[in-house]
Amino acid sequence: MSELHEHEHCHGHDHEQEQEHDHAYLHAHGIAHSHSHVHENQKAVINRLSRAIGHLEKVKRMVEEGHDCSEVLIQLAAVRSALDNTGKVILKDHMRHCMVDAVAAGDTEAIDDLCQAIDKFMK
Repeated sequence: MSELHEHEHCHGHDHEQEQEHDHAYLHAHGIAHSHSHVHENQKAVINRLSRAIGHLEKVKRMVEEGHDCSEVLIQLAAVRSALDNTGKVILKDHMRHCMVDAVAAGDTEAIDDLCQAIDKFMK
């Protein structure tokens, strides 16, 4: 069973090189970990998700109230678009921060992880 190791990306912190080494070590030894960090667009992502959740709840009410199917489908398309756009923001942040850190640490497995995540996101 893989160990779970959490760490923070602390740009400019005294232990940055140590963290990069730990990050590369974890990937090199097949140890799963999660990123615990805040990106510049975190608040925007949370706001977008809150709006999408509210919109999806409205679509649910539309179905419960027997609204026209084509109206429901149009609203579902709007929810899907909102989620896709939120995913783009997350992906851009990931590329600008996590992937830059991974490349600096020589972590090539992070690229494979990102490719798998993109494949799942794009299904």
